[in-house]
Amino acid sequence: MRIAGLDVELQSLPAPVPVWHAHVTAELWRGAAELARDTGGRLLALWAGAAPGGASVSVAYVLAQGLVWLELALDANALSYPDLASAFPAAARMQRAMADLSGLRAQGARDLRPWLNHGAWPAEHFPLREAAAAAQVFADRSLIDYPFVHVEGDGVHEIAVGPVHAGIIEPGHFRFSVVGEKVLRLEQRLGYTHKGIEQRMTQLAPLQAHRLAGRVSGDSTVAYAWAYCMALESAAGCQITARAASLRALLLERERVANHLGDLGALGNDAAFSFGLAQFSRLREDWLRLSKDLFGHRLMMDCVLPGGVACDADAPAQERLRLQCDALEAEVRILHGIYEEHAGLQDRFMNTGRVSPVLAAQLGLTGMAGRASRQAWDLRCDHPWPPYAQLQVRMATQANGDVAARVAVRYDELFESLRLIRGILAELPTGALCQDLCLPEQASRGIGWVEGWRGEVMVALELADAAAQHRILRCHCHDPSWQNWPVLEHAVIGNIVPDFPLINKSFNLSYSGQDL
Repeated sequence: MRIAGLDVELQSLPAPVPVWHAHVTAELWRGAAELARDTGGRLLALWAGAAPGGASVSVAYVLAQGLVWLELALDANALSYPDLASAFPAAARMQRAMADLSGLRAQGARDLRPWLNHGAWPAEHFPLREAAAAAQVFADRSLIDYPFVHVEGDGVHEIAVGPVHAGIIEPGHFRFSVVGEKVLRLEQRLGYTHKGIEQRMTQLAPLQAHRLAGRVSGDSTVAYAWAYCMALESAAGCQITARAASLRALLLERERVANHLGDLGALGNDAAFSFGLAQFSRLREDWLRLSKDLFGHRLMMDCVLPGGVACDADAPAQERLRLQCDALEAEVRILHGIYEEHAGLQDRFMNTGRVSPVLAAQLGLTGMAGRASRQAWDLRCDHPWPPYAQLQVRMATQANGDVAARVAVRYDELFESLRLIRGILAELPTGALCQDLCLPEQASRGIGWVEGWRGEVMVALELADAAAQHRILRCHCHDPSWQNWPVLEHAVIGNIVPDFPLINKSFNLSYSGQDL
């Protein structure tokens, strides 16, 4: 396949979503970025590849035709590639993380500060380089004096929040520059809990690594496990049964509902409406308990596995699921009305933390938060994979891009997920739960691309050939939080400091999902 304006032949990869791959030159690397930007495409992910005997960098763009994976082999002496942040601002942090993990540098990049390396790694230690894999003893050094951007002027002062927080959340540092209570600037520093996921992936058997993928970000375990399995099944040319696909979708929509229930309660609580927290917490707990009863785990971990699923829903289970959907919808509709009519809540929600559609498009805001700012992207609608093509998903969008809009999208998506669950149960196909998956003799690659509750989750997988025991050469997991964390910095500008928890929760981004 060829795309107009991109002078390269794209090889189609077997996958339930449209995916193409190509090797490119540095010139085409630049040209593809400009073409994607100018034609309304989006940057999905950027990561270090696994070129035999050298190094490579890979990028994934979402175009109207589908996902395009471009790979650029690098000079072993230079280990640099053309900067993409000038075309896609969201690339900046991905490039900084890549420099920390692999030593690959973006030529022309404006921000060269470390992202994941907080000073505890030895000099010239790059965890994803083969030569660095055995280096386990790190220097006992204090953290690097990170050069935050300073804002100066009459009355300007800084408020440092984190990385350790009062709540049970992951560590992240937030540096506010304020006048009085008004926020002039917010700068984030994350990466405090670097887990070494990509390095660990290369040490696992391909048929076992789905368990680690499902633990990249616990609230999105189904999305990550499905994306990994989709990538592996693509690389192996394996097609799962219709029943397995429908059960995966059932689990994914239950995951979406659980997270929206939790967020709607927390957003009420952040606006001093503890009644909302109490009610939504009760509903979420009931939802999770049924998941535990039917699927063996509250978060449904390890239910998705290569070739299919590890759980089923018989007739009595299906009836319990339907009854719970009906009961939940009735209660949430009542709570929706209470939220809409509560003057105090609406005063806190409306026009707070606003991201205009223009700014959202410029910065690459994606997923649920993007749809609240008129970024009408939902993989279940744009490139539906089985069984979503038959379910006809109705996309939830808003235009104002404030906390109220993000709340409204959550309600709409929750109700739509309940409809989808009922539809899946009504047409649940017969068939096997799992197919045998045989890895190919030759080296192979695949991509998994799934619309999780936050947005698009992607897993890019490269496997060695049979002679090398099919080992994982590289497995890159990408969370939509990479795109959305920088946008949060803009959403807070002009608001008051006490509104930050509310704005932050309205995005509810993953620390763990971008701290690989």
